[in-house]
Amino acid sequence: MNPKIFVRVSSVALLSLIVLCVLWEGWLAPLRPGGSWMILKALPLLPAVFGILRGKRYTSQWVSMLSLLYFTEGVLRAADPGLMGVFAILEAALAVVLFLSTMFHARYSAPSRQR
Repeated sequence: MNPKIFVRVSSVALLSLIVLCVLWEGWLAPLRPGGSWMILKALPLLPAVFGILRGKRYTSQWVSMLSLLYFTEGVLRAADPGLMGVFAILEAALAVVLFLSTMFHARYSAPSRQR
């Protein structure tokens, strides 16, 4: 397997998750009208952007674990009414894609797998 495929998928998933978190909690369906402090949940993802875009294995390793927090939040908030539930399901789906792509990138870019 070519690890560059997983780098592209994880890059798209990470950037999409950041955009979703900001739009969701800032304008589209915040917990409180006018926006909420939950918009800050996108901050832990920001340090990973350049590492993921450059295909750094170490970044993929820790982002795979971080994505599980976003999956958990998405699953817990999926039963919320209206757009909040839809965005929660979308967040959980993006977190799963991010987890799998970073996990496979870390696996297939391991020094022991290089030829």
